[in-house]
Order: sequence, then C-alpha cells, then structure tokens
Amino acid sequence: MSYRCLVCLNRITSLPLISKNAQYGNLFNRIKPCTSQLRLHTNQSWKPIPDIDYLSDPNNYEIIDSNIKSRKGTGNIKMLKELLTKYNSAESHEKDELKQKLLFEALKIPNRSDPRLHSYGDTPHVVEAPGQKPAWSFPAQEFHTIARNLDLLRTENLGNLTGPRSYYFIKELAQLEQALIHFTVAALEKKGFTLFSVPDLLHSRLIESCGMDTKGERTQVYKLEPEFYGDVCLSGTAEMALASYFTEAVIPVTQLPIKMAAVSRCYRAETSNVQEERGIYRVHQFTKVEMFGVTSGDVAASDALLEEFVAIQKELFSSLGLHYQLLDMPLHELGAPAYRKFDIEAWMPGRNMYGEISSASNCTDYQARRLNIQSIDSSNTLRFVHTVNGTACAVPRTLIALLEMHQQCNGEVTIPSALRPYLNGMERLRKPSQPFKIKWIKSKSPQNKAKAS
Repeated sequence: MSYRCLVCLNRITSLPLISKNAQYGNLFNRIKPCTSQLRLHTNQSWKPIPDIDYLSDPNNYEIIDSNIKSRKGTGNIKMLKELLTKYNSAESHEKDELKQKLLFEALKIPNRSDPRLHSYGDTPHVVEAPGQKPAWSFPAQEFHTIARNLDLLRTENLGNLTGPRSYYFIKELAQLEQALIHFTVAALEKKGFTLFSVPDLLHSRLIESCGMDTKGERTQVYKLEPEFYGDVCLSGTAEMALASYFTEAVIPVTQLPIKMAAVSRCYRAETSNVQEERGIYRVHQFTKVEMFGVTSGDVAASDALLEEFVAIQKELFSSLGLHYQLLDMPLHELGAPAYRKFDIEAWMPGRNMYGEISSASNCTDYQARRLNIQSIDSSNTLRFVHTVNGTACAVPRTLIALLEMHQQCNGEVTIPSALRPYLNGMERLRKPSQPFKIKWIKSKSPQNKAKAS
C-alpha cells in the first residue's frame, strides 16, 4: 500500500457535525471537534493531511522546487521524493518510521502560489495609491515627538518594567486607541462579521499549523516555561485562535463563507535595528483587530473573500483620512501559508516613508489541512476549506499614521470625523494646560554607594 493510500485512510469520513438545517446565527454553537475537548487540548490528537496527491506527482516536482526557491522558504521536494521511493519499497516494519518522516517533510513544503505573482520578481506590484501626500508649510513631526509634546506617550525608562519595545498610551491617546477599536468593530459587524473574544495562550502545534515557527533562535513566538505550563505559547495574532476554533470540524458548505473578527493583544518576540522601525512601529505587544474567513475549497471563493477583506481595509483607512498604497506582494514576501498576500502601507509624513499598517492573505487549504478543517456537501463529499485573514486595525502603526497625517502647525492633531462619535465629539488632541511631568531619580549601585561613603 502506498503512502498516498495511508493518508486517505486517515481522512474524516463521518457525517457532518453541524446540522444541515442550522441557521447561521447558531453555527458557532453547533460546530464540534471530532475528538473530545480533553483529547484536543491535552494530547492534540488531530492528524494533519498534506496534499500527497500533488506533492508525489513527478510532473509537479519542478514547479514545487521553483516555488520553494522563489519564496526563500523551507522545504525540500527532492528529499520528499526520496522518502516516497524508500517508503514504497520498504518492509512493513520500516513503514511507520518512514511515514512520520514523510509527513514531517511534506508539512514543510510552502503553499502553492498565485500564478500572477511570478512576473513580479522581488518587487511588490503597486495596485493603487489613493489620496495624496500632504504639502505643509511647516516641518512634519514624528509620532513620538507629537505624542510626547501632548503628554500622551511614555516609551522612556521602561527597561526595569517591561524591557525594550514597549509603551504607555496616556489619557486621550489611550482613548483614541479604544475609539479605533470600536470604530473598526462596528464597521465589521455591519458587514456581517461575527465578533469573537479569543485566547492569547495556544499550544505550539496550533501556531505552527497556522504557519508560524515556534522553535529555533529566530522564532518570533514567546513560549511559557514548559515545566510549569506545558507546551504553551503567547499568540502573535488572533488569526491563530480563530483558525484553531475549527480544528477537526466539518462544516456544511451551505454555511460558507464564514466571516469572523476578534480584538486581541498580539505578542511578538521580533527585534529590529532598522532606524525606520524605531519607537512604537515595531513592539513586542500591541492590540489588533483581525478579520478571518472560511470559504469552500475553491480558489475563486477564497480569492473573492480576499478581495472583500482588502476592500474593507481600503474603506476603513480612507475614512480615517490616510494616504496609502496597496501592494500585491511578491513570492518571497508570502511566508509559508499564503497563496497570495496584499499589504497596505500608509504614508507617515514625520518619518517621510510608507509604513505597513495591514496585510491580507489567502491561505487556500494550507491551514485547513494542518488543522483538519473540512466542508461537506449534500452528497456527503468532504473537502478541505480555504482560510483568509486580514488586519482591520493594528493600533500602534495606525496611530503613527493618524497623528502624523493629521498634525497641525501648532502641534495639535485633528481627529478624523469618523472617530469623533467614539470620543464624545472630541475634535482635536490639544496640549494640556497643566502637563504631567515625572522626574526620574537615578539610584546608585551598591558599589558606587560604598565608594561615596
């Protein structure tokens, strides 16, 4: 029996776990994993199912190899081919070990890529750039300067509290953060999204199934101490929890597409020495509103949802008075999960640069195969779903673009009209009449105290 046949035996063949007559409002209460919650959260017993039919076809080897090299990612189709050959000629007692090696290598292969991306080379394709760069008679100030002068931000002297790349938003800036969140969530709910509150702690296998590495020196993932908490990580985005919600679920195709949204804290251990990424541009934790969608296993369906997500992003950022450029990203910017990815970069006058404030990706069946999420039709035919994700609002970078784009010559900031209903009508960020100042006292080390005495 070939490895392909063994994989087929692992496919879910049960009847749908959601009633075909379920109404959309009851959908999320009716979805249940195939295994018990106890097994799911302790033994993590679900089985990923890579696309062996595609990966084992010799006619696809050259395409797969070129895709891996173009995306500058992991994966070795030659090694996978050798393991398949060994497996098919191995003795029965050798097959279990080879099967695990095959699965390990197959899951390292990145997703397929949209054919339109091959002509881009290493340069993003600029789709459009609505709005204009401001032409002011005064020099543009950076977010850090604007916020500090308004007594709304603290990023200094945090080494003993939280370490580098952290911040405190104060008074009106903290209110503006909440206004952005409420404004974004309200817009998404009007467009048919269901709001979720998601966990920030996830098993590493769930995070890796979504396409983010949790091991190695270059990982961006924070891991809790295994001795006390087991194999648990801090989530880098709500996308992972939203995708994991459907682990081992079977969803009636009539209930698709599903559109979900979540507000969460995002934790990332990334670092950067690039001057343009100073301040709160790249931080270790921040608040983000995330969009997530599940469609049928047709590229046309997931591409349509991706276009809808991008249209929502454009509408949100335009209503905030931002000038931005929409980029169709090249292969080497996709990471492992994405079939296609769009980034939006907002103009930040104080930094004199475009800075990424959102992205949206079609992951086709990459995550669904690793989390075993399938749809079922009226003939009980099972098929892996497609997943789509997008940033609706990443608070720190959106605030950078907002304050820098709407700054005034006197140091104040005009608040976009779309946000004013969430700020009790506040129209401007103004300098406080009585600034709140803290004086820092540098304590002497025990050695220096001894010398002084």
